[in-house]
Amino acid sequence: MNAKDRELRNKAAATVEENEERVNQDHYRLNYHHMPPAGLLSDPNGLIQWNGVFHLFYQWMPFHTGHGEKFWGHCTSKDFVNWEQQPIALTPSSWFDKDGCYSGSAVVHDDKMYLFYTGNVVNEQGEGETYQCMAVSDDGIHFDKKGPVIHLPEGYTSDFRDPKVWEKEGSWYMVIGAQSKKRHGKAVLFRSEDLTHWELVGNITGSYEQKLGELGYMWECPDFFELEGQGVLIVSPQGLKANGMAYNNRYQSGYFTGTLDYNRGDFTHAEFKELDRGFEFYAPQTTLDEKGRRILFGWMGVPEQYEEAHPTIENRWIHCLTIPRELEWEGNQIVQKPLEELKEMRESVLLHSDITIENDQKGIRGVGGNSVEIQLEFENIEEQFALELFHYAAFSYQKKDGILTLSRPHLEDKSKTEFRRVKLDGELSQLRLFIDHSTLEVFVNGGEEVFTSRIFPQKGNDAVLFTSLGASTFSIEQWKLSGYTYS
Repeated sequence: MNAKDRELRNKAAATVEENEERVNQDHYRLNYHHMPPAGLLSDPNGLIQWNGVFHLFYQWMPFHTGHGEKFWGHCTSKDFVNWEQQPIALTPSSWFDKDGCYSGSAVVHDDKMYLFYTGNVVNEQGEGETYQCMAVSDDGIHFDKKGPVIHLPEGYTSDFRDPKVWEKEGSWYMVIGAQSKKRHGKAVLFRSEDLTHWELVGNITGSYEQKLGELGYMWECPDFFELEGQGVLIVSPQGLKANGMAYNNRYQSGYFTGTLDYNRGDFTHAEFKELDRGFEFYAPQTTLDEKGRRILFGWMGVPEQYEEAHPTIENRWIHCLTIPRELEWEGNQIVQKPLEELKEMRESVLLHSDITIENDQKGIRGVGGNSVEIQLEFENIEEQFALELFHYAAFSYQKKDGILTLSRPHLEDKSKTEFRRVKLDGELSQLRLFIDHSTLEVFVNGGEEVFTSRIFPQKGNDAVLFTSLGASTFSIEQWKLSGYTYS
């Protein structure tokens, strides 16, 4: 630990202590989502399980609510409900990462944990430099930076970052999000036998690759894995133009499925599909746990999308992570399901069966709250069904066209309403909502579609109203959720 590292750690601790009371008293503060103790939280990083313990790292700017010289925050858990805060894993304290320890991943090898991340540097001429760096730990808590293992190759701009590393048949592979000199987004593959010396394989896909046309000018936060025999590449492309109900956020996150030829470095794949249909979802990362489950966390935020309009800024914090989700392959797509361990947070239960509403709007006794899980099972929807949440957001379904719509007040201009929509393949049969003061995650039909969003209703508004055009028959199960514990 050098002097700069100690200085930054002490400064971060002082900032957290200074803002603790203000953050904790915010009525938008979260109960079961990871949020920063102060400042800005963004991408999940380094998600891994080691000796039964899950390690979750995340991008963190402790000193203010804007982006800047990011740290890696760190917490651990054995069950995804009880968490232990760990010391800061990485600070921007070295020549190769002085302007930010940007996103990356973790692997375990020879009973050591290896972190790979992007060191961001702005040189004296104001030009960006980028280095793919490694840090090593014997205990998963204290990390020794080893410096750059990959320098910027020819043919790419300094937008070259977010290494995701995995092992395949005795070799190590790394995929990096990149921008070519022609300003085309790319996913770039490297190979190594020892985690230290890396050779460039090439672009596995990207804009104007693998029969793709233009698909963004930069691909961030790539993640490659196999799911039920399918090769899956998750990326977050920047620069996609809105196309009907698709691509309506500032930047998107989604996936391709196909087959990766590890020798040639070619990924033959299907079309790009968005992972989430809500207002805030970006930079997801996955890991394979000891049970063989593919687990995902995402960032409940989008860069440069109304960030300065979030009301939590007044209380010196912004953004959070999603709940953990298990990914499964069903039919021809990924489905996302809330992790089973989250049921341990359930407390009191409320059950209403065989409810029918016809051409009416009403509340249902006891349904609502700020920290709840609500599950709706539909027997029949004749025409249209809608939920109004806290006099703020609304979630509606039109049976005729099969379209689901989430609406909320525009964060910058409250006189306007903004929308996110998707067309279902079949009829609406189930909604599972996770509500946490200022977050909303809606899992549709067992996770075939997901809407993830921040919501900022007025304090004290926690009622849910149900509306039906024609007759709708359904049942409700609701649980109050105790939330995460931290030590």
